[in-house]
Amino acid sequence: MKYISKIFYILLTSTMIFSCSDFLEEVPKDEISLNQFFSTREHAYNAVNTLYRNGTAQMYFSSVYSGNRAMFGQYMSGFFDNEYKGQEPHIQNAQQLTLNGNNTDDYMNGIWSDMYRAIARANNAIKYIPTTPGLTDAEVNQLMGEAKFFRGMSYFYLTRFYGEVPVITEPYESLDDIYTGKSSISDVYSLIEEDLKFAVNEAGLSENSMVNNGYRITKGAAATVLADVYLTMSGYPLQEDHYADAATMARMVINSGTYSLLDNDTDDDGNIEMENSAYNKIRKEEALADEYIYLVEYYVGISSSGYPQWTYPVAYASAVQYAITNGGYQPTDEFIWGYDEENDLRIQNKQYFHTTYTDGDGNVSTFPHTPYIWHDDQALFETANSGKDVRVYSYSEVLLIAAEAIAKSEGVTAEAVEYLAQVRDRAYWKMDTDEIKTAISGLSTDDFIDQVWTEKFRELPFEFKLWYDMVRTRTYPLTSENGDGEIEFVEFVGSQTSWDKTLQQKHLLLPLPERELQRNPELSQNPGYDQ
Repeated sequence: MKYISKIFYILLTSTMIFSCSDFLEEVPKDEISLNQFFSTREHAYNAVNTLYRNGTAQMYFSSVYSGNRAMFGQYMSGFFDNEYKGQEPHIQNAQQLTLNGNNTDDYMNGIWSDMYRAIARANNAIKYIPTTPGLTDAEVNQLMGEAKFFRGMSYFYLTRFYGEVPVITEPYESLDDIYTGKSSISDVYSLIEEDLKFAVNEAGLSENSMVNNGYRITKGAAATVLADVYLTMSGYPLQEDHYADAATMARMVINSGTYSLLDNDTDDDGNIEMENSAYNKIRKEEALADEYIYLVEYYVGISSSGYPQWTYPVAYASAVQYAITNGGYQPTDEFIWGYDEENDLRIQNKQYFHTTYTDGDGNVSTFPHTPYIWHDDQALFETANSGKDVRVYSYSEVLLIAAEAIAKSEGVTAEAVEYLAQVRDRAYWKMDTDEIKTAISGLSTDDFIDQVWTEKFRELPFEFKLWYDMVRTRTYPLTSENGDGEIEFVEFVGSQTSWDKTLQQKHLLLPLPERELQRNPELSQNPGYDQ
């Protein structure tokens, strides 16, 4: 059962009813003060529950035309396209690398404002939950851990996009010091680390998976994000060596026994049943406790997912129940070249992507590679409503974080090889495990890291992590048309994208929204975006 969406819906409905009654009272019921609000146990839970649908979650809300916000960096990378980009200026500017604070103002302001709104709500919760009547100590710690998780996540997105940003840790309760200047990137990460360490070590969060924990944040989710944070801090721009810390957090998740990779089903002869591959199992299920570590929840009738609409190009709308379809996240040829077309199961038709449609008469038509992982059969052909959740962090990503972090801090150990091999073994359907391990065991650290980055490129397109990896490593994944999936990681600055646009130093950050610069005189535009 999906608890958070239901609770949020009930809270929203009850708030509307409450606000409409007794409207002539001297104190408006929909504008209660903070000390009034945090007066019952339920108030504390409501304050945290709203964070599940604000800030970080909003990066993954879908629009059939414009994609989701997490796709923005993917569009900038040159590896993904959107058929409706002609009417979506932010996509055009991202792909053409013509973005600035003016022409992306509305889009960037949406990200900036929603993140800081979530941070403000988290700050309220963090300040007032400890003194809320009716909560046990365990509940206080749990809710504080969840609130700090979401605050840390919001700042993690903000600093990766914008670099130096204002750090605000107290509720806005007066007009004093309402304008806050930028904090250093180091200071931003210090708060992120502090928040997530509390969630991991002090909050008493559940050891279960999020799916088996009523869709509430778990210790594994917090440790996974902190592992990613440490990996990012170890790269650019900070270049602080936290690889050992990243390895520790990733090992915590791996050794918990809570998560595992799904296997591919095979027939009596040992051949993979393509319809029941691990990737199709992921596709068919609403959410998977073993694989999904942190997810954004959807629920039919309350908050339906629009992701299935991106599984067919525009021309196929008449073939499905949705009024509109859009190749809103179509990989370019250059992205597809990153897969070994012979040996990688993920690139076979109707695994990660698909290229064919068969109509009721058996006629087969073809189209460019389009996501299949979001193909909800029931929603597409019956209901036009999907409740399938969207994974933000998966277990395979933890394995790859661990492989990179261990290799960087301890060398190419058998453990590092094992973690990379687990991900590759599931995908390389024509190779056995020993063959895979042998191929990577003798590599130098740098060559092994390249293989980890290659696997992240292939494994995680639907978690939208490619741009973040490009920025933290300052590399561009150069693919080749030869079909073997080889990727060369070259310098980020100066590389040509699929759209023949040149990546510059300024593109390592995004421009601040112009309206925020007008509102807050303490802010300045990021370098290179002044004009």
